[in-house]
Amino acid sequence: MKLYCAVTQFYSAAMSKRDKIHYAVRNALVKDGWEITADPFEIEYEDAVLRADLAADRTLAAERAGEKIVVEIKSFLSASPVHELQAAVGQYQMYLMCLEAVAPEHQLYLALSEAVWGKLQKLRIAQRFLQRFPARLLIVNLQTEEIVLWKS
Repeated sequence: MKLYCAVTQFYSAAMSKRDKIHYAVRNALVKDGWEITADPFEIEYEDAVLRADLAADRTLAAERAGEKIVVEIKSFLSASPVHELQAAVGQYQMYLMCLEAVAPEHQLYLALSEAVWGKLQKLRIAQRFLQRFPARLLIVNLQTEEIVLWKS
């Protein structure tokens, strides 16, 4: 039991670190009329606790009234955007599987900067990968802290 607790504490500390673009994405959501309801959002599924970066509700704007979203934020700081994409989409798929089971009223989004999105669009392998393993994307301009694209 002590080993399990030590491992859980290690992962808790490691997973709590915020992405470099965390606050820009958070501010963009607030500007867009979303209320942040969790930061981070814990997903408890069977024997695991996963921590997505944010959860938000929207009660404004009729076309999105009552929507609930969970947002996983990725900065893509390494030299390889392909490697980062593999890791991000793998994490996204695991969160999606768990959310479908425990909180199906939430839609999951992967948040990226506009600059990273531009790089990924130029890579044929990234385009093909996202066709094969689709993810809802939230693209944010980091300078203006505004959402520039919702991609479902």
